[in-house]
Amino acid sequence: MIKVFIVEDDPMVLEVNSSFLAKVPPFHLCGTATNGADAENGILEKKPDVVLMDMFLPDKSGLDVLKSLRNQEVECDVIMITAAKDAATIQEVFRLGAVDYLVKPFRFERFKTALETYQKMWHKLTHLPSLSQSDIDELKQIKQRDQTLPKGLSETTMKQILLKLIDQPEPVTAEQLASSLGMARVTVRRYLEHLEQMEKIQVQIKYGSVGRPSHYYFV
Repeated sequence: MIKVFIVEDDPMVLEVNSSFLAKVPPFHLCGTATNGADAENGILEKKPDVVLMDMFLPDKSGLDVLKSLRNQEVECDVIMITAAKDAATIQEVFRLGAVDYLVKPFRFERFKTALETYQKMWHKLTHLPSLSQSDIDELKQIKQRDQTLPKGLSETTMKQILLKLIDQPEPVTAEQLASSLGMARVTVRRYLEHLEQMEKIQVQIKYGSVGRPSHYYFV
């Protein structure tokens, strides 16, 4: 069992993340907090293996909580979950030893990948008395393997679609992008769905008076 502590000030997001967590054994929720002070006290009391840390809290930032945990040499790992996307913040979070960084909003698949990747690392570090160079190399490569393309997708084609999307002055549908690329709509849609899942692009859903809603993609 891997103990998880969630720090999140939004009750709805806290509920969603807790429900996500319940779908990924062997992770077990051991405690929650909605502000920085309660987070520090709760983590010291519950001694979780990993903390899912929000950045924006009412009394202090999740970054300050992470710094405090490191200063106190608290033995726990941290996965940052936040809407903050600026490079300086991300760099500082990783320098403080966070094992992953999830940008809100994210899909369950990305949440699951983060936990499963952590589980592999946790299992090796807690069950092996020592690690060989190959063990260490494998730990570094776990996330890369988890993010490989699904069967049937080409890295070259995906880059072509992504670059074309970057060039668009405004969000476009899969049909519009396929037309400009000279590709089949179903093919382009499959790549767009994968890019969205990997959080490399975003999608806007527009509802008309009749018919299905239209999906507009953008970087």
